[in-house]
Amino acid sequence: MPEARDQLLERIVAEVAANGLADRSLREVAEAIGSSHRMLLYHFGSRAGLVSAIVEATEAGQRLLLAELAAQVDDPADLVRALWARTCAPEMLPFVRLFFECVAVTGGKGLTDPWIELANELRQGFGLAPDEDELRLGVAVTRGLLIDVLATGDAGPATRSLERFLEMWESSQPSQPSQSSQPRAR
Repeated sequence: MPEARDQLLERIVAEVAANGLADRSLREVAEAIGSSHRMLLYHFGSRAGLVSAIVEATEAGQRLLLAELAAQVDDPADLVRALWARTCAPEMLPFVRLFFECVAVTGGKGLTDPWIELANELRQGFGLAPDEDELRLGVAVTRGLLIDVLATGDAGPATRSLERFLEMWESSQPSQPSQSSQPRAR
């Protein structure tokens, strides 16, 4: 059954990314994907369970993307830029909107720590010490700027603000050995 649940969840995520979740009932969502509310209850238990599954699926996909992008860059700021560019792409914005909609419904519990854990691992791969406070700030800044993109429909100002944040962040970092003298763990 996990495969059936995953396939169902994939269809649900695509549907609610395109048409929103807000006040839609399980029946409405089920009808939109050609299923029944009973099937959704069977797999997810409740509307809250469905919303949690949607958030988990979209967040897991973004963290996987972050890990993939980390293998393609040589510097943490470039990693943030690459993830930002992918996240702000027009085809991704419905999923960003869905994420924030689900956060509003669930209260957002448990959505930051997995990012901090992964980011700490990636920092170490860049030869940097873990820093939970710094990473939490980075997650908060990024999420705030994503809200700005959704509110204005224009990624330009938020991207410039992200660049300013990265400049401040990079200037606060201790000098690092050159990339050539320190092999990067990938």
